[in-house]
Formats: sequence, C-alpha cells, structure tokens
Amino acid sequence: MATERMLRFVERNQYYPEKRTAEERAQDFREISQKYNPQDADDQASRCSQCGVPYCSVHCPLNNHIPDWLRLTAEGRLREAFELSNATSTMPEICGRICPQDRLCEGNCVIENSGHGAVTIGSVEKYITDTAWAEGWVEPVSVGPATGQSVGIIGAGPAGLTAAEYLREAGHDVHVYERSDRAGGLLTYGIPGFKLEKPVVMRRVDRLVDSGIHFHLGFEVGKHASLDELRAKHDAILIATGVYKPREIKVDGNRLDAVLPALDYLIASNRKSFGDDVPAFDDGRLNAEGKDVVVIGGGDTAMDCVRTAVRQGAKSVKCLYRRDRDNMPGSQREVANAEEEGVEFIWLSAPEAFLGTDKVTSVSVAGMRLGAPDASGRRSPEPDPSRNCEVPADMVIKALGFDPEELPHLFGSPDLSVTRWGTLRIDHQSMMSSLNGVFAAGDIVRGASLVVWGIRDGRDVAVQMGKFLNNKAALAKAAA
Repeated sequence: MATERMLRFVERNQYYPEKRTAEERAQDFREISQKYNPQDADDQASRCSQCGVPYCSVHCPLNNHIPDWLRLTAEGRLREAFELSNATSTMPEICGRICPQDRLCEGNCVIENSGHGAVTIGSVEKYITDTAWAEGWVEPVSVGPATGQSVGIIGAGPAGLTAAEYLREAGHDVHVYERSDRAGGLLTYGIPGFKLEKPVVMRRVDRLVDSGIHFHLGFEVGKHASLDELRAKHDAILIATGVYKPREIKVDGNRLDAVLPALDYLIASNRKSFGDDVPAFDDGRLNAEGKDVVVIGGGDTAMDCVRTAVRQGAKSVKCLYRRDRDNMPGSQREVANAEEEGVEFIWLSAPEAFLGTDKVTSVSVAGMRLGAPDASGRRSPEPDPSRNCEVPADMVIKALGFDPEELPHLFGSPDLSVTRWGTLRIDHQSMMSSLNGVFAAGDIVRGASLVVWGIRDGRDVAVQMGKFLNNKAALAKAAA
C-alpha cells in the first residue's frame, strides 16, 4: 500500500544533503550542499506524515502541493512529482535552493513541532526538478493560439518572468524590458552562486526565450522610452521592477571611501562569476581580498555579503546587528553557514560612526539592548551606554535593505500613484495601478520581500491581466 511508504518520521531520522567542508567551500562560489541520491530523497520524502491539514502548504506563498509530491517521490513516481511541483511554481528548483524553508514550509511542519525534525522539503524540491532537467522532463513553454494582443513587462526578476511565462502560455505576444544586460533580476546579480549557481537561472531564462518571449536587455524605461510610449505600443503593461534603492544609515563618515552599498558589492562579485570585466573589482574597490570587512545588517543580504567576503579572501569578516540572534530577520541556516565559514557576529551592536580621513579605517560601535516590542512584535533596540568599542575596517558594507526608486519621476509618468513608502499603489483585487491597463506586482508593490512571493505575485497578476485582455478583446470585437 502507498501509505506504507509514508509516516516514517519515527524510524528514519532527518538529514539534509551533506555540505562540503567550510574550508573547501570558502575557496569557490559553487553551491555548498551536495545533492540527494535517489534513495536518500525517497527516504526523506517518506518521513512526511501526510497531514489532513498540511501546514507546510498553508505557509507556502505558492500553496505548493507539498505532501502530494513528497508521496509521489517516496513511491518512485518522480516525473509525476515534478509535474505536480511545476504546476504551482515556475521555478521550483530555485525556491528549493533559496527559500527560507525554516521560516515557511519546514518551520511549520507538523513533525517538526512534534520533535522529530521537519521533512527536508526544500532539498527534496531541489532534487525533483534538478532530476527533471537532467532527464529532459522539463518541456518547452506550451504556447496557446495567438491572441493578437501584446503585453509589455518592465523588469525581468521573479515576478516579471513568472507573469511572462503564464501570459505567453495564453498566446499573448510578450515583451520584457530589463535595464540590466541579463535577465533574472536579483536571482542573477543579487544572490551569490554559493546559494544559487547561475546556470540554474539562465536555463530558465533560455526556456522563456525559446518560447518566443522578446527580451529587451539594457533597456531603461524613462530613457529609451517613456511609460506612455510603452502603453501606446502594448495592450497591457506590467511593472515588476523590484526595489533597488539602498537604505542609508545616518552616521558620521557615511561618505568615506570603502563604505559601500551591499548591492554594488554583490553585483560586482556576480559579474566576475560570469567572466565580465569589472574594473571596480579588479582595482580592489569592490574586492574584499586581504581586508578587514564589516557588514552592517542582519538580513539575508547581509549573510550574502559576509559569505562572499570570505570567498574573496578577506582578512577578517564581522557582522554588526542591532538585535540579538533570535530577533534577526535572516535565515538561521545562513547564520550557521556563515559561522562555520569563519564570520564573527557582534550581536546587539550598531555603527555609531565610520572613522577615517578619506578612506574608512574603523567603525565606532555602540552597544544596544532590547527594549519593549515595536509594531512588528520584535523588541526594539535601544542604546546601551556601557557597551562601546571600535572595530578595524578596510571595507564597510551596508546591508540595511532596499526602498523603491521614484518611478513616477523615473518613468516620466506623474500620474502613476505611489504609497507613502514609495511602492506602487494598486487595486489589490485587479492588481491594476492608477493607470488603466498598467498593472504592478512583486516587490515594487509589497516592498522588499522573498523570491517566492515575487513568483506568487507574478502568477496572480497574470490571471488579472488575462481577464483585462479578454475583456479588451471582447469590447473591440463588439465595437467592430
């Protein structure tokens, strides 16, 4: 019976794919974990308790059918498991690599709460789709009959690429406008290879190119065409630019040389992995080799920075975070990986000033303590005068999060309405902005968030855009 293959969480212990040693992985940007072999994947999938109410699916932004594809994996029906996984996600192998499963599906696994250790959902998801690519099961995008309608998508990150795929499947002519020279957004240039190797992203992009989606790379809306010009060219527009403006910190010395925004640093490193010419890396400005590096922040971007600095051969790497370990927003697994690789975390600390004449030489650090909870429910940090120190630094990387750019000004479209946070204001039912036929999705609406939420928003907005386009076609037909 199929049930005999499941519910084995008591007799089979949880184990993740083996990680390469910290010493080995610090020498390159390859992913740190090995892949499951088929037996290990089956064994770990069979630990699923097949809950009547699967909290893993409830807490997945995509509501993936996790227990079902775990069961299919345990039964050896791997192609069916892939097809089911692919039915709700356009990038399951990417989510399997970079989703914070400890905060989402695995963190809400029933057997995790019973003390047996969660099912290793992300690792199985990665195994399923990597196997599908290797076996040739990943089919081209199935393009429907041509509708004669055209869609313009601004931004080639997770939300834009997901919407592009679904809209192309519906038979629309899809054009993606991306200001970078490669598609993928932060998947390509923001996330380091040790978490997400770039061929994994590029094969997804290539699949979309092969479907007939037109990518206009190096295209800046507001420079090469205004938003109104794109609206005149297409039947509907989607804005999925993400948020890229770095948040600043107001301390003395903020303008010293070698005090850097996190994204500048990560983009340079990722470009080098592609073999690009990056002068600011080659001359040392964006290269941590031989330097005392201090990273400010406690999110996943900060973890990407500290672990990148290790691989570049930094002399030392320290991370300052104003709260404690339990209250940091980043993945605890990433913190553990960083610690294994030699990163030192200085909890309950914040920069008071960056010191130096022209170039930063150290950071004056103020001690913090946790006070009353703030609006988010986390205890607010406040100064602790008894704890101050100075930390040497040849390079400081600010990983404090991202805000929206001023899109109405940037796009030459003053009627594009924004919220008080600068994100685009939309009707949350139709996902349309203040401009008719202009939709928005992803981080540019919700603020800096997870890749999986971008995919979810791309999926949802494609449905709403499809309704709009169908109605537009019906009205045109009636008018004729």
